Amino acid sequence: MSEVIRTRGLVKRYDEVLALDGLDLEVAEGTVLALLGPNGAGKTTAIRILTTLLEPDAGEVMVAGIDVRRDPAKVRAVIGLSGQSAAVDEHLTGYENLEMVGRLYHLGRGPSKARARALLERFDLVESGDRPAKTYSGGMRRRLDLAAALVAEPAVLFLDEPTTGLDPRSRAQMWETIQDLVRAGSTVLLTTQYMEEADRLADDIVVIDHGRKIAHGTADRLKTQIGGERIELVVGSIESIDHARSVLVEVSIGDVQVDEGARMLTGAVEGGVDVLRHVLLRLHERSIEVVDVGLRRPTLDEVFLTLTGRVAERIDGGDTPEGTEQGGAR
Repeated sequence: MSEVIRTRGLVKRYDEVLALDGLDLEVAEGTVLALLGPNGAGKTTAIRILTTLLEPDAGEVMVAGIDVRRDPAKVRAVIGLSGQSAAVDEHLTGYENLEMVGRLYHLGRGPSKARARALLERFDLVESGDRPAKTYSGGMRRRLDLAAALVAEPAVLFLDEPTTGLDPRSRAQMWETIQDLVRAGSTVLLTTQYMEEADRLADDIVVIDHGRKIAHGTADRLKTQIGGERIELVVGSIESIDHARSVLVEVSIGDVQVDEGARMLTGAVEGGVDVLRHVLLRLHERSIEVVDVGLRRPTLDEVFLTLTGRVAERIDGGDTPEGTEQGGAR
């Protein structure tokens, strides 16, 4: 498959802060790349450069075969963008917002109207479509902003934390929409702090920190990279935690994680079911009550924590030094 998005040696500085430090990215046609990293890692800066909103200090940037630095206008004609904060006109209705975007893309009056109505239905906004956007809830505004990014049916779509602020039902609907777009041939680059989202949507994942790529691969490959399976067990009493921990330490690779509130212990192990059987036998010998137990593969949250030393932070905000949010310019 050909590369639709490519950067080579991408560099961006904000005064003394190096936001991007030689970042290389490749996104194949008809796939989803998830760009993961802690707040301040450089994700939003990369999106802004790729979508012509920011000039890089150095590096090569190509989108749909177009040099972003040389011909930004051509790039804007083939991309859609939804930023971290909803960029809608509060005084216009939902329908008028979408129709306006269609007219700005020169779709024509009739097609713009038809596209606006179709997107209102797709994003469950029909009943509120003729109300001013200032009356919308935060989640409704987010859905309207995402709909606006799809008005021109772009071949390349950039989504900067697209489901932040959405309820679980709306988030699931958005995932289905993104998957439908990819099945129809669109290429998507998204940033997200929801590891489940990356696991569900991404064909490829890049983890960045301090503006540099620190890991790259599929979700399965990254999970394998940090090694081992996880034994999770819940004991019957707080008093049993220390005893259970001593059993799990005998077979674990690295530290055993303890959640005292949930009376849960988690340890990375090698050996699968045989090790689990051994642990259960040792717990039984010590008369430690086990309420629940399971053996599972690492999650992307654990991959993220291992690679960056931090948990994924589900908060809004850009990654420029000032922490300013970036709007969803089309």
